Amino acid sequence: MKNRFTKRVLLCVFSAVLSVHTVNASPVVSELFYDASGPDAGQVFVELFGMPGESLDGLVLEGINGTGGTVYTSLNLSGTIPADGVFVIGDDNGGSTSVPNADLIADIDYQNGPDSVVLRNGSTILDAVGYGSFTGGSIFAGEGAAAPDPVSGSSIARFNPLLDGGDNSLDFIVLDTPTPGSVPIVSSVPLPAGIWLFVSGLLPLLSSCFLRRGGYIPTVA
Repeated sequence: MKNRFTKRVLLCVFSAVLSVHTVNASPVVSELFYDASGPDAGQVFVELFGMPGESLDGLVLEGINGTGGTVYTSLNLSGTIPADGVFVIGDDNGGSTSVPNADLIADIDYQNGPDSVVLRNGSTILDAVGYGSFTGGSIFAGEGAAAPDPVSGSSIARFNPLLDGGDNSLDFIVLDTPTPGSVPIVSSVPLPAGIWLFVSGLLPLLSSCFLRRGGYIPTVA
């Protein structure tokens, strides 16, 4: 049993080394929950993944309407990415949120789609996620093809937060139970930025060897 596990880890590390050149250098959307089983207020969240200590000041999250392609909501981000590399933005509901592990509370009640969420720095798009069924002239502002369209109460999450393959349909999976603040292979132990970069470069594919743990069950009013 031990020998099998060792081989599995070595294969994962070998694959990770081969793919190091595709590691993200900027924050990305790692999870998006936009359609609660009940009322959305205070339940919706966006999770970002990036380098610990990196400032989010000046970055903007935009909701792009699939009908016409206009920006229907915009959020100026602030704060820094915590030591675990995960930054959670929870929807504001009267000054509080029901989203656990929220680092920022703001009005982000995204539409159910087809729509897109875009993370930008000025005119530079850092990441873009399109979700829903884009048919009949709907405007897609994501990457590649749309992410899977989950049922109410489920979220979409980046399969490997260290990699961005440029195609939402391949990069994202559906999580039956949303997990704000929890992503694969991210340790809760603070790491210096330089070491974090080394580890992220060495182990990007190890997320395929482990399952997400923990869960978030949105409350239903």
